[in-house]
Amino acid sequence: MRLSPVLLTVAAFLGAAVLSLLMALVVAGALESRSQRHVTRALTAAGLDWASASADGLLVTLSGTAPTEAMRFRANTVAGRVVGASRVIDGLDVTPAKALTAPRFSLELLRNDDGISMIGLVPASWDTTALLTTASQLAPEDALANMLETADFPVPSNWDSAVDFGMVALRLLPRSKISVAADSVRVTAISDSPAQKRRFESDLGRALPQTVPVTLEISAPRPVIAPFTLRFVVDEDGPRFDACAADTERSLVRILAAARLAEVPGTPACTQGLGAPSPRWPDAAEAVIAAMSELGAGSVTISDVDVTLIAESSVAQAEFDRVIGELTTRLPDVFSLKATLSPRPQAEGPQGPAQFTATRSPEGAVQLRGRLADERMRDAVEAFARARFGAANVYTAARLDENLPNGWGGRVLAGLAALAEVHNGALLVEPERVAIRGVTGNKDARSEISRLLSDRLGQGAGFSVDVTYEERLDPARALPTPEECLALASAVLDRRQITFAPGSSEIEGEANAIIAELADALADCVATPMEIGGHTDSQGRAATNLALSQDRADAVLEALDARGVDTSEMTSRGYGAAEPIADNATEDGRVANRRIAVKLVLPDDDAEAPALIQIDPEDDGEALPPPPARPDDLVPEGDEPMGDAGDLEIDDDGGDEGEDAPAVEAEEPAVADPEAGATGSSAPGPADAGALIRDALGADGDPELGEWRNTAGPTALRPKSRP
Repeated sequence: MRLSPVLLTVAAFLGAAVLSLLMALVVAGALESRSQRHVTRALTAAGLDWASASADGLLVTLSGTAPTEAMRFRANTVAGRVVGASRVIDGLDVTPAKALTAPRFSLELLRNDDGISMIGLVPASWDTTALLTTASQLAPEDALANMLETADFPVPSNWDSAVDFGMVALRLLPRSKISVAADSVRVTAISDSPAQKRRFESDLGRALPQTVPVTLEISAPRPVIAPFTLRFVVDEDGPRFDACAADTERSLVRILAAARLAEVPGTPACTQGLGAPSPRWPDAAEAVIAAMSELGAGSVTISDVDVTLIAESSVAQAEFDRVIGELTTRLPDVFSLKATLSPRPQAEGPQGPAQFTATRSPEGAVQLRGRLADERMRDAVEAFARARFGAANVYTAARLDENLPNGWGGRVLAGLAALAEVHNGALLVEPERVAIRGVTGNKDARSEISRLLSDRLGQGAGFSVDVTYEERLDPARALPTPEECLALASAVLDRRQITFAPGSSEIEGEANAIIAELADALADCVATPMEIGGHTDSQGRAATNLALSQDRADAVLEALDARGVDTSEMTSRGYGAAEPIADNATEDGRVANRRIAVKLVLPDDDAEAPALIQIDPEDDGEALPPPPARPDDLVPEGDEPMGDAGDLEIDDDGGDEGEDAPAVEAEEPAVADPEAGATGSSAPGPADAGALIRDALGADGDPELGEWRNTAGPTALRPKSRP
């Protein structure tokens, strides 16, 4: 059968179409595969592994998630270089941007003598008024550098607590760097002395925030130690240091290592300071510690370059000679050694050994007994004791003995100077030794007493120091803040109110008990800036009311001072009727206005919170003439006769045993026993006393005389504690 031309033509065209379609599919697939392969290779080479390419004809579509908008733009650019930017379809996503993180807010407070600088980043919503006010009050004029930046973020938790503590530290520390953050506070400061350092640490410890950790780094200059002293003792209680000093950190390590070899328990306290007489101080210290450890009983003292070793009589002579010979060889040339082997005890004569004793009670009463050479020495010793302990506190019952060893007066005065370093205790002076024991609130008292005695007694003198530290007596313990003192006073005054007789400023009757309770509450308040203000109602003349209010405020202040309260920073002021707290038109209002207000006197007036003492309702506001002076007031204070006293010994607790100490205002004067040579208490004049003491001490005199002051009078019965 023969096909028609038409069919052939149609078949040809259909075949061509099919062939063209197949060729187009093959060419398009090859082009797409090539474009995708080349774009993918370019993206991989550019480090854009997160992007993928797919081709559809001449178009190339990019897909994936770009980390940033810049990376998305870069992927499109790379693909456009391969196939042309017009053929690239952007199907990329971008990772959503994270929310901005709040910066770490911090505050640096720098304070020195030149001014205050504030540096840091703080929240914009935080009120800086209190900080700027405090800093401007502390900084000299135009010496406040405010370099604070702000950021608009919420105030972090604990930020206010941290800044409040930083402001407390800024007020307290005149040379400091305070770094404040919401999660920590770091205080770096310099103090003038170790005592000031302890006071700073104590004050800051009371203000520590509850939720923010605090780091304190308060440094103090190394003290000057004179004389530079080390004292090592071995007795029935074991080896110990009575005093220890080192000039460098390395010397300290060597001395403590020698102490461990000598089996000293624990880690002994050793003061690092200035004043070492020789760079070979640790060599001498190691040598004497080892020597005394070998002897097993006695004491050795290095005072500057003088070495005094006293071995107990239980040490064998041969052992003593051997150890001293080795010690002489080991000591550096600059040090001089005086070694003594105590003689074995022998029977004393009928009069017993020569002794002088002094006791100091917890209340401050001092009793002097024993033997003194003559009247001149007795007067010098008593004058010195009155100067150190208060004229009204000293009772003397000394026996005169002309057969005392040379230098007896100097030994007694040195012992009394040592006794003044303890709160209560006892002193024993004998020809061969001076012994001091008692309790104290000074951690360094043992070292200070050892240095004092080694310096005053000279090389070769024997002495022993048995002083115990009690924290309750430490003036640097956690004393109440002024605000706490005000709260204590308020608690007393809320329970009971003081009253005055109408028109009178005398504290009488029940008012004395209230004042005593108030004094007990303020006993631990040291240098509290407090004002005692007197107020009246509006009845009577203004001038009269003003004078009456001042007299009453003075009476309260004097009564607190007489009871031992530290009133050095307290003031009294009369306001009359100028500051009423109630309506004077009513009886109840006038009663409320007749008061004494106690308030703190601080730079920040907001700290003032008055505590009221109620005045007797019967007071009409009219002042009466002051009472005449009593005859016994005309007797000079400190000249009252003293009574007899029995023997007094200090027990382990520091209390008194034996007969009671004499009353300060005894009615009968002490009577001298002409046979025994005992004398009553008699004080020379100040000029004569100074001359007597200088004669007793020699030409060099006594540096302690610079501290003489008149302490006669009732307030001397209870010396004020000092911070």
